[in-house]
Amino acid sequence: MESSTLSDELMRAEGLLVEGQNEDAVELLSHLAEDAEEYVDENCHTTDTDQWFSFPTMFERLCYRRVEDDPRTLHNVDEPLDRMYADLALACVRTDDYDSAMAALKSAVRWNPMDCSYRLNLAELYRNAGDNDEYLALTYSCFERASDARYLARAFLNFAGYFQESGKPKTAAAALRAARRLDVDDSSLKAALDQAAGTDCDPDKVTDEQTTRLLADEGLPDGANAEVAICLLMCAEDYAAAGDNNLATTLTIRARDLVGEPAAMALLKLIRETDAEIARGDSDASDK
Repeated sequence: MESSTLSDELMRAEGLLVEGQNEDAVELLSHLAEDAEEYVDENCHTTDTDQWFSFPTMFERLCYRRVEDDPRTLHNVDEPLDRMYADLALACVRTDDYDSAMAALKSAVRWNPMDCSYRLNLAELYRNAGDNDEYLALTYSCFERASDARYLARAFLNFAGYFQESGKPKTAAAALRAARRLDVDDSSLKAALDQAAGTDCDPDKVTDEQTTRLLADEGLPDGANAEVAICLLMCAEDYAAAGDNNLATTLTIRARDLVGEPAAMALLKLIRETDAEIARGDSDASDK
């Protein structure tokens, strides 16, 4: 299962989806998933599977390498697996097979937990199935995993809708205010803000202080998780040191978009100071 072959087959499957041949797409994608998983099991051995699968993306592997060498390598099949399962989920939804769609999205999350679109789409399936606990849990997990402010905004929108339905208009307004502060260009956010204007859920009817308190009462943060921004900046530093300035810049911008310019600069300064201290410590140990 070479990367080029898998990518070609994925393009063929996506062509079937565009043409509306959903059953054929399901059949092809299901075979691809079986082949890819079999390849990984046979060729990518690990001494600690549970530990590895808590770091199943290239992004998280980079962070993991700062502590320990990777216990396994996915060779040429790692990048498209999440995309393949997301396509399979879409095809299953179109054929009204929601159980299979859920299973496919769970696999997409496993292979790429940082792309919270999979989590949020899976959350919607659980909501449609009447399972609010899973819906809320998956939405909440985006606050810990999101590497893009758009996902955080969508997570706040999910909670805003839930609080509104639960008879908590002020908390819904707080969630909308938190989403608005992320300042992302999102049509769903704009529509939600327009719909809430002048109602009990209007985000202008609560202050920033009230927003923080109301969300904290529900166990929610009122902004991005700084740990995600730290990981992005750490990877950016590694790529810059390796000479890949384009990717380093992209990751730095993503961190800035999550926590804002001042916080991103402060975190970057802290990372560099910490690395310098570690380097000095290694040097002192070597001298001794």
